[in-house]
Amino acid sequence: MPPSSARSTPSGSSGSSANRPYHHGDLRTALLRSAERTLREKGAGALSLRELARDIGVSHAAPGRHFKDKQTLLDALALHGYERLNQALTVAADRPVQSFEERMTALARAYLGFAVDNPELLELMFTRKHHPDSSAQLTDAVDQSLGSLTRMMADAQERGEIVQGDPERITTVVAASLHGLAALIASCALDAEEALAGLDEHVHLLLHGLKPR
Repeated sequence: MPPSSARSTPSGSSGSSANRPYHHGDLRTALLRSAERTLREKGAGALSLRELARDIGVSHAAPGRHFKDKQTLLDALALHGYERLNQALTVAADRPVQSFEERMTALARAYLGFAVDNPELLELMFTRKHHPDSSAQLTDAVDQSLGSLTRMMADAQERGEIVQGDPERITTVVAASLHGLAALIASCALDAEEALAGLDEHVHLLLHGLKPR
């Protein structure tokens, strides 16, 4: 019998990685998840599109469909972080049935909770927002995160719950206080559980000041 013309594939051979098909379904999401895991475990310096491709089992060229370089990937990671943070802040701020102090405490808890759970991502978010090559989409996300807080300040002013003045300046004071807590936790100068347990008092002191009455 003449030999078959069909070329057989050696058992166990999977072919070159360059021709490996992608089976995850959503390559961009898989890359971002892998990148955030690497960021959390090894830091931003360890991020590499080639390593991410190897991690999720695709060709080294596959990430190029979504991220042209590492900087584009970092922007996408930061943007994804801001989107998650903004969603949490919006839910906390949009509670009209509660007092302002209760809403402020809920917002502080949402921010600090995100900071405690994602310290490396939060650092990247703040780093990328100041980068000269950051995308307009990232800039808009940063503005939105501060915007939800500014709107809450302006609403409280209309209700007579806080002092009058530039709501953006008041927002800066509040944001600095909350981010200060997050920075103390990230540097291990403050225990996360202790900070969260004392958050009600922190917000009360922030809103009412330290001057005796």
